Amino acid sequence: MTEERVERRLTAILAADVAGYSRLMGADEEGTLAALKMLRREVADPKIKEHRGRIVNTTGDGLLSEFASAVDAVRCAVEVQREMASRNADVPAERRIDFRIGVNLGDIIVDKNDIFGDGVNLAARLEALAEPGGICVSRVVRDQVRDKLALSFEDMGEQQVKNIARPVRTYRILLAERAGGTLILSEAAAPRALLDRPSIAVLPFNNVSGDPEQEYFVDGITEDIITALSKWRWFLVIARNSTFAYKGKSIDLKEVRRDLGARYVLEGSMRRAGQRVRIASQLIDTATGTHLWAERYDRDLTDIFAVQDDIASRVVAAIEPALSRAEGQRVIAKRPEHMGAWDYCQRGFWHVNKGTATDGKVASGLFQQALTLDPSLADAHLGLACALIVQWDYGSVEDFAPVVRQARESALQAVALDREDPQAQYVLAQTSHWAGDVRSAVAHASRAIELNANFALGHFYLGIGLSLDGRHEEALEAIETGWRLSPRDPRASTWLANKARVLYHLRRYEEAIETALSARRIRPHAYGLLVLVASYAQLGRDEEARRALADIRALPGDSVKTTRWYLDRYSDPVAREHMADGLRKAGLLEQ
Repeated sequence: MTEERVERRLTAILAADVAGYSRLMGADEEGTLAALKMLRREVADPKIKEHRGRIVNTTGDGLLSEFASAVDAVRCAVEVQREMASRNADVPAERRIDFRIGVNLGDIIVDKNDIFGDGVNLAARLEALAEPGGICVSRVVRDQVRDKLALSFEDMGEQQVKNIARPVRTYRILLAERAGGTLILSEAAAPRALLDRPSIAVLPFNNVSGDPEQEYFVDGITEDIITALSKWRWFLVIARNSTFAYKGKSIDLKEVRRDLGARYVLEGSMRRAGQRVRIASQLIDTATGTHLWAERYDRDLTDIFAVQDDIASRVVAAIEPALSRAEGQRVIAKRPEHMGAWDYCQRGFWHVNKGTATDGKVASGLFQQALTLDPSLADAHLGLACALIVQWDYGSVEDFAPVVRQARESALQAVALDREDPQAQYVLAQTSHWAGDVRSAVAHASRAIELNANFALGHFYLGIGLSLDGRHEEALEAIETGWRLSPRDPRASTWLANKARVLYHLRRYEEAIETALSARRIRPHAYGLLVLVASYAQLGRDEEARRALADIRALPGDSVKTTRWYLDRYSDPVAREHMADGLRKAGLLEQ
């Protein structure tokens, strides 16, 4: 018996449906149906025919069509969405009909006029991933059209979709075109005005080594920086496929600002000579052309990927505080009547970073104003927690417990509103430590690092928690990592004091003294002075211990009470006793 041969062919499949169709029909069945028929008749059907496509079948709100080429299918999808955006410009949001479109290229089975197979199923899944008015495509489609159409794509990563065995690499079309060499975003995608939340565009670094084979290396560094920056929650990072449209071109910052809506630009260059590489980068304010930060990195290429990771993490760790300072200065210049919730937050963080009791009080008021305007703004809750911490840390409140409780509640609210914010996890680590729950402090600091491996404060606080828990070698490694990521951190006195404590517990007393003295030169910090006293006492340097003891007693508050409080933060009894032993030898505690 002869087996019937199944007809197969490779084709581009376009799947489309109406976003929110059930809601629209529930509100106005007849009006929605009439509008959809008109759009099919005047937009979708003619565009499919114009681009040599064939409508395979339709449902109440969707259609499936096939094209001989991926280029034709994508061109059709883009033109349909642009026409829809134009028609919807004056339509109220609740009555607007928006298509979602998915495009795939795959092998299909043909049965009469219908088509079947995974290629068809995947097109439908891609359509479901698209935003209203948007287009999602598979990687094979992106690869087919990327050099043939003037479009930009945003990588959505690997997507696990229903009834498809393997994850699917998915891309969102940003609906961009080029005219006269200038990137012009469509009406649907253009950030026509800069958002309140700052945005940064990382432009492709230039390969100035004269060796075209090094392009992969320099592009890899650029991509790593974009990926790492994207883990910060308080600013936006322009997608790689939009910024790489500028590769190899002369850059006009005003053009980048206008086309991408980027308030800041990071640009750089790479020069390689033998086994040495030099990376230079700079951060620029696109409004003024001001250089906010610049750095140069020289490395040996013993492990090319390790160098790539190291440079990317150092650049990112340096950029974040530079952006924070720039945003603070920008908002300070705004008049109060022009300020929104985001502006109040940025002004509040500017005061928090000044690190004084007075600034902590001012910051609290600013964050409260932000919450009045927008109670759901996670950054405002987080900022209030930080402001309370500053007030206690710098001695402007005497009753410790209510401040810690309120700061913790604000941080928990920030996490509830934004579970991916490492800063909120860091503040929870702080307040857990101060409340005497070291294990929770370690857990929250670890979570902050999971969310953003370049978050220096997360590494620092993990080191604090690990040391209090008796895990001193791990603690030193965590603190050193944080210091490497943020060597000019404004909290340097605190971090050096805690590093000194770790060295003390490792019985490296001379190093502990040197580190504690470095912390004291920046700002006399109670804990740094306690470590200094205990280290001198352990080495029998009694006169120096007495002088350091006088410094502790000169600080505000009861020195014995302060000492007891710090000792009570330990969860490891061996470490607590080791510190107490040094303080007893110095005469700060009774024998």
